[in-house]
Amino acid sequence: MATADGAPIIQLRDVHKWYGEFHVLKSLNLAVEKGQKVVVCGPSGSGKSTMIRCINRLEEHQRGQIVVDGIELTSDVKNVEAIRREVGMVFQHFNLFPHLTIIENLILAPMWVRHMPRHEAEETAMHFLRRVRIPEQAQKYPGQLSGGQQQRVAIARALCMKPKIMLFDEPTSALDPEMVKEVLDTMVELANEGMTMMVVTHEMGFAKAVADLVVFMDRGEIVEMAPPPEFFANPRNERTQLFLSQILQH
Repeated sequence: MATADGAPIIQLRDVHKWYGEFHVLKSLNLAVEKGQKVVVCGPSGSGKSTMIRCINRLEEHQRGQIVVDGIELTSDVKNVEAIRREVGMVFQHFNLFPHLTIIENLILAPMWVRHMPRHEAEETAMHFLRRVRIPEQAQKYPGQLSGGQQQRVAIARALCMKPKIMLFDEPTSALDPEMVKEVLDTMVELANEGMTMMVVTHEMGFAKAVADLVVFMDRGEIVEMAPPPEFFANPRNERTQLFLSQILQH
């Protein structure tokens, strides 16, 4: 399902980015439809996180076009703000404010950015804390929670802005193995409810279970993309084959 005018909700056209001389993203072309779940994988340093951070302008691309929900990302601050209101982001590290309680962390953006009244922001926050199954943690501070719980708070915080798109940048890579499942379960539920998602991850089980499309990046390029059955059973590119042979052995 595309946006109202039939266009993809996220579109990258010939996107390039450099850090000085280093060409970190090379001619990326990608279209994500509304409600689609896209998993982005690849070796370290392949440009995965940089690409996803460009989609809400945490990083700037230097060439090409990125259009999100019908708005092109340029240096126009109004466009950037409009897109950030519609795009939730969950990072590898939780980025919670340690001096604020969980519920205070959650109500901050809805009150400041969406000008939501406090009582409504608190109701919304509790709704999403129930969604991620930790409503009882509302009055605690981040330091009192496990890593898996903190990451679920970070997901709830992003959902409080009622975004159209959720971006995840290696959301489980900083977690202890026993905490990974609880975060992935939360993400699976979100996917099942029809949220448009782009997820940078090494969790291939999650990709097989949830993704509509798997995108493999290496050296700043999109090397291969395909639906999971085809991607895992019949990768065409040698670099994809090598990556999968290494990652699926573990």
